[in-house]
Amino acid sequence: MIGDGTSTFDARLDIVPTDPGVYLMKDASDSVIYVGKAKNLRNRLRSYFGKNPQGNAKVLAMISHVADFEYVVVGSELEALLLECNLIKRYQPHYNILLRDDKGFPYICITMQEEYPRIMKVFRPDKNMVGAKYYGPFLSGDLFRALTALRDIFPTKTCRKVLPRDIGKERACLNYHIGRCVGPCRGDVAVKEYRSVMENICRFFEGKYDGILKDLEAKMNEASEALDFEKAAVYRDRLTALRTVMANQNVSFPRQSDRDAIGFFRDAGEICFRKLELRDGRIIGSSTYFLKDEGESEDSLVEAFLMQYYPTAPEIPKEILVSISLENATAIEQAISDMAGHKVELHIPQRGDGMRLLEMANANAKEALRRRILRVGSSNESIDTALKLLTEKLNLPKIPERIESYDISNLGNDDRCAGMVVFKNGRPDKASYRLFKIKTVEGQDDYASMREVLTRRFSHIGDEQFATMPDLILADGGMGQVHAIYEVLKEMNLEDKIHLAGMVKDRRHRTHSLIDLDGQQIDLADDAREDEEAMTLFRLVTAVQNEVHRFAISYQRKLSKKRNLTYKLETIPGIGEAKRKNLMKYFGSIKAISEASVDELSKVERITAKDAETLFLHFHNPDA
Repeated sequence: MIGDGTSTFDARLDIVPTDPGVYLMKDASDSVIYVGKAKNLRNRLRSYFGKNPQGNAKVLAMISHVADFEYVVVGSELEALLLECNLIKRYQPHYNILLRDDKGFPYICITMQEEYPRIMKVFRPDKNMVGAKYYGPFLSGDLFRALTALRDIFPTKTCRKVLPRDIGKERACLNYHIGRCVGPCRGDVAVKEYRSVMENICRFFEGKYDGILKDLEAKMNEASEALDFEKAAVYRDRLTALRTVMANQNVSFPRQSDRDAIGFFRDAGEICFRKLELRDGRIIGSSTYFLKDEGESEDSLVEAFLMQYYPTAPEIPKEILVSISLENATAIEQAISDMAGHKVELHIPQRGDGMRLLEMANANAKEALRRRILRVGSSNESIDTALKLLTEKLNLPKIPERIESYDISNLGNDDRCAGMVVFKNGRPDKASYRLFKIKTVEGQDDYASMREVLTRRFSHIGDEQFATMPDLILADGGMGQVHAIYEVLKEMNLEDKIHLAGMVKDRRHRTHSLIDLDGQQIDLADDAREDEEAMTLFRLVTAVQNEVHRFAISYQRKLSKKRNLTYKLETIPGIGEAKRKNLMKYFGSIKAISEASVDELSKVERITAKDAETLFLHFHNPDA
């Protein structure tokens, strides 16, 4: 519990993700008082809200005024830097170091007006440099990371030689010999070839990746066909670096983009809207709204949001991105256009930048609602109410302090596993979570798998690893899973000590009700619509069911990925099961095998010289 002495809130850091992102601290009036970035959101917030908050007097003063916070999850640390900069400019938070204009932010300048263009760091555009291109402004750390990414993709000149003045005066540096510079200083690089690299760099900063991607692929294939595998590997590495940037690039878009993206997610009787604002190609704002789910269609909910939000919006862009087609789209467009004083279009993106922005809005809406559900509302009173109702509904002798939940996850007959999550006093206790591989059950039998997991778990009662017994088990499933667990409890003489219920989902795979050992179904969703106290119980059960499913399926996907990578070796000609096992035993990982030389590969038992060469070419020839 933290606060300024007059208001407190539960920070619930255990449910904050470990992804990179930006966080916004708010005071009791819901005003943003601080904006920060983090490579790991949970770790950074822990430094503020742990038992011993870290920071100087100003930071501690800020913490004392925090009444709540929200965050935006992004794809990379670089994106967090960009978004933080934009949000500080927008909100002008009291506890941030505020720069009143862009003079404190560097730009990247590419002198395209010169015969041999240079890449420079500048602090303001120079109107006298006609033809130069500017990108930014950036934070200093942001600029460093942008240039680092740039040099991984393009053979960029980094020395201080002035061209064409210094051509031929000195030997080419190491960067030329390792393929990280085209070497214009040598005198045999055509101006057209050098400018082509610089034009691609401009396209990179403008977000026009597709053309660069095709160009690099063509050069890689050309080198491979010429059997110049070393050169092809250079292009392959550049392609990998570019695809990494493309995969994580969510915050910066083409600079002409002005859009709002309306994210939407519903669960546990509530709905979350997350609106992201894109201006000049940068996300500059994020707003979150919650409302009660009364069962209305998504079409009517999105329409209501648009018509209630935009009449008072300070700025309305020309395009609003939504996920579904609206029945009254034409009328809504006309109404919002009248409010804005210019034409506004509703758009459902199918690909490209718009699709990425909308996916980001939807993902952050889901994350905001997930956090709200795991908090079972916004106060300790909500959790207490939920636990009391749970005790009444299931006729428990006392309020359950420790709740355990189990879920079986598999993909056919492979990667069968289970997850166990623990809620203590209504809150997830991640230190007590456990994972199980299914060991004794053959085939896909969830009930038998559940019996195996529970038998293994309760054979360790009293062990430090599993702590004490639960007061209540909530099974992810109906009567079948409940009975499977009860059989184990009865065999181990625990049926009178541990209570049991199942969590049932509706046709849309959302939490709907509880079912007890006698088959009595206790509706949660419908009751939650009628009563706020019932809503707290609905949130708690949904939190448990969502969390155990997330935990189990994450482990299953990890196992599947590991298995697929390992067995991928057997797709290489000449490599069967026995050789695969020998390779994995010798090197320990696919990565180590991929980095091994032909001589090192030949040392493995049963791997012939031909096998070693085939393996090496597989990992080092892009066309293999």
